Amino acid sequence: MAVSFASIVPLRSISLPSRLNPKSQKIESDLNKLKASKFSSSLVSEDLLVGLSGLAELYNCIEELVLSPLTQQALLNQQCKALVEEALDGSVGLLDSCASARDILLTMKEHVQNIQSALRRRTRASSIETSVHSYICFRKKARKSIAKSLRDLKKMETNLGSFHLLDCDYNVQIVLKLLRELSDVTISAFQSLFMFLSMPETSAKGSKWSLVPKLMAAKFAAAQKDQKVYNEVGSVDVALCSLRGNTRKSDPKTDVQVVRWRLDTLDCSISGLEAGLERLFRCLLQHRVSLLNVLTP
Repeated sequence: MAVSFASIVPLRSISLPSRLNPKSQKIESDLNKLKASKFSSSLVSEDLLVGLSGLAELYNCIEELVLSPLTQQALLNQQCKALVEEALDGSVGLLDSCASARDILLTMKEHVQNIQSALRRRTRASSIETSVHSYICFRKKARKSIAKSLRDLKKMETNLGSFHLLDCDYNVQIVLKLLRELSDVTISAFQSLFMFLSMPETSAKGSKWSLVPKLMAAKFAAAQKDQKVYNEVGSVDVALCSLRGNTRKSDPKTDVQVVRWRLDTLDCSISGLEAGLERLFRCLLQHRVSLLNVLTP
């Protein structure tokens, strides 16, 4: 968990330049509000979407600090350049995580729409079964990709606190510490998003849930106790399992109606998250370009 800005920066008699101080204070305030919100530990799409939007705004705001003449001049210190290079390396991992999440959402949406189409056309049961089976297979493969992404994010989270801000200009320390905290919150956001996409799948009999891998549950174990058992992804799993097993044979139409409603809800959630990730991806890319410009003016 990132240490608060106020507890890291020692009190000094030096007052910050008016062009930098208000901006850094606003970013710090917005960061604290975002960290205090429940999005970073939520497994609900609405909270995740709010968090992604807030992150995009923060990346836009911090660009002014990164590219300000005050920062550029202070970065003549070679050690400070090395710290920016580390931040630059970290930006690659964040972009990779964002791209991976986008790919999973895109493929999930395609499978969801295939099932929706099969149900609307009222095709043969075998066609619906094929679409459902394809979705289940995708979910199993996606979990492997998600597990890898979470391991990578955990490494990034560990590495965040590994560098020290010695012999850097005070103004640059402020910028770099804000960048560190922003990266920390972004990592938490991606961890939550991957957890959202990896709700436990049903067993073959559909009567039990497989355990969430310890790696994926570690950071959010406490938060999950307060969460509902299913989010939009998990609800679709339950509905498809019921449809596939035809557990309510006396009223099969009810199963179809429930599946359609839950698929529509998931489809809508995916569309919102896709838009949020697309915006954040552009901000992360611009952020990387800005860091490169700092190093090669």
